[in-house]
Amino acid sequence: MTAHPTPTTAIIVVAAGSGTRLGAGAPKALVDVDGRTVLRHALDGVFAAAPMQVVVVAPPGREEQVDAEVTASAGERRHLASVVTGGTTRQQSVAAGLDALHDDVRIVLVHDAARALTPASQIDAVADSVTDAGVIPALAVVDTLKRVEGDDIAGPVDRSVFVAAQTPQGFPRAALQDAYAAAQAAGDDHTDDAALFSAAGGAVRRIPGSERAFKITTPDDLERAQLLLGARPGGSCMPRIGVGTDVHAFGGEGSLWLAGLEWPGEPALSGHSDGDAVAHAMVDALLGAAGLGDIGQHFGTAHPEYAGAHADVFLARTAAMLAEAGFAIGNVSVQFQGNRPRFSARRAEAEEVLSTALGGAVVTVSATTTDGLGFPGRGEGIAVTAVALIHRS
Repeated sequence: MTAHPTPTTAIIVVAAGSGTRLGAGAPKALVDVDGRTVLRHALDGVFAAAPMQVVVVAPPGREEQVDAEVTASAGERRHLASVVTGGTTRQQSVAAGLDALHDDVRIVLVHDAARALTPASQIDAVADSVTDAGVIPALAVVDTLKRVEGDDIAGPVDRSVFVAAQTPQGFPRAALQDAYAAAQAAGDDHTDDAALFSAAGGAVRRIPGSERAFKITTPDDLERAQLLLGARPGGSCMPRIGVGTDVHAFGGEGSLWLAGLEWPGEPALSGHSDGDAVAHAMVDALLGAAGLGDIGQHFGTAHPEYAGAHADVFLARTAAMLAEAGFAIGNVSVQFQGNRPRFSARRAEAEEVLSTALGGAVVTVSATTTDGLGFPGRGEGIAVTAVALIHRS
């Protein structure tokens, strides 16, 4: 059994809210956005960040559904994640998450699942910034602010001294637990963890936030998330486009493999697998369109099982990954630049092989030279560009 290092940072994902203002008839975190729930999108960001313990606080009675979402998102990090039951208030839910932390955890992030599109980079930035003080990501307030008395405007407010707080908010574990204990003893309820931490005497600093880390609270917020994800409100999905490029130099061993075909008598391309730059660019375009990373992440040198593999293996696995993520492939268009091989006579054969590997998706391949310019023109290698169109299945 492989031993996993114990992380010293944890993130509590608060997903126990009722979502009354969203009006979707389900807990907010479990509302569908584009074929995936609000929680699934939030978890995808969490698991794309640096490895840390993940505690997801579920609405009472929805633990099994939340656990399924965690399993779908976590992948190889499933051992780092657990699900606990939330309380009647946000503060009680975070307290339940704190009780589930491993002993080695020293830094705690608290994250609202409703901020579903928060980039992984923001999660990492908060974790890296925690010292003895708490840290929150925040955006400058851009709207003009007014102080009101009922419906009357009582005067202007200086917006330069205000920021809009986001999550995750990060804290030293011991100090945060002490602050929660103090709030519970006093019967105090705070709007966020930074306020609770400050009330206990803790210092809080801010770092830049992200426009994508907005909170899904109202139907308009949900529509904004759908549009950013390429989904039309109501469930139908806009197409998504990905671009992939690859370059390989001649100098490999054996035969040339290109566009899924073997080319006897042609110099081989060098690479971790068979050097098929056409197939590799297609993989990057498809993964990029689906937001599933890149070829290096899934098929690189850390995956020796793909050493020497051909296009059919790469493309079939990529198609399966997209299907698992809820995407169907529309078409892929590829062009490679190089002086050799002479491609036109085998174009139809290559397109059929590549299409079959992708489960029947339309694939078109073209080739061009560079009139002697650059490394393809000098005969040193081949450069490829691919464009993929996908949509929700």
